[in-house]
Amino acid sequence: MLTQVMSQPEFYKALEAARTPVHSGGHPFSAAWARGELSLKQIGYWAVQHFYYIDPIPQQFAMFFCRLDDLEARQHMLENLLGEENPANPSKRHPDLLVKFGKACGLKEEDFYAAEELGRVLPSTRAMRSWIWELVNVRHLAEGAAGIMVALEGQLPTLYPKYVEAMKKMGLTDDDMEFFHVHIVGDVEHADVGLEITTHYATTPELQQKALSAVRASTEMRYRMLDGIYDSVVMKKAAE
Repeated sequence: MLTQVMSQPEFYKALEAARTPVHSGGHPFSAAWARGELSLKQIGYWAVQHFYYIDPIPQQFAMFFCRLDDLEARQHMLENLLGEENPANPSKRHPDLLVKFGKACGLKEEDFYAAEELGRVLPSTRAMRSWIWELVNVRHLAEGAAGIMVALEGQLPTLYPKYVEAMKKMGLTDDDMEFFHVHIVGDVEHADVGLEITTHYATTPELQQKALSAVRASTEMRYRMLDGIYDSVVMKKAAE
């Protein structure tokens, strides 16, 4: 446990290190994807689960925005929210870009929008979505910023390029993979902003410790979500 407040550089380093032990890039599903061992159908199944997880992100970010009492933090969060919703070009909303990607993998819109009714949402995926609601509604602001922006958005710029390279070899176009490209570019900034917001609100050793714990919890939640997908689409097929 921390007994004194870490300096900003120390805290930044500790936050980034906290997401390393269970980084999604080290998951067997991610490794199989990067090696080109997954079929488009299997990748599409991932997209369905991921869609269920991220579909309410705009509302979740809006709730988090409302809790922020710092103007600069609100402005940063508003930029993030607008990037998700893209009001100037609604067809570019991030959830809809993921549906476009899924259709390129051979799925239908119904597979995404009716996944829950069709009984296709995994318990681990449901838990991931619920965890984000908890971060934005219940947890301290330092935990919310760390658990979402540092832990989750901070992984994507290093995770998604490996996916993209594998899928290019499978014949998917940059337009098909627009969902991944916007996150590779945008989430570098989002992670940096997350570090700033987390540091602003983590003003005591106890709050810094909570923020670090939130990073570890979020990365583990995403890892466990991948466990569920891997078991369903890779291990299940191997057992057939």
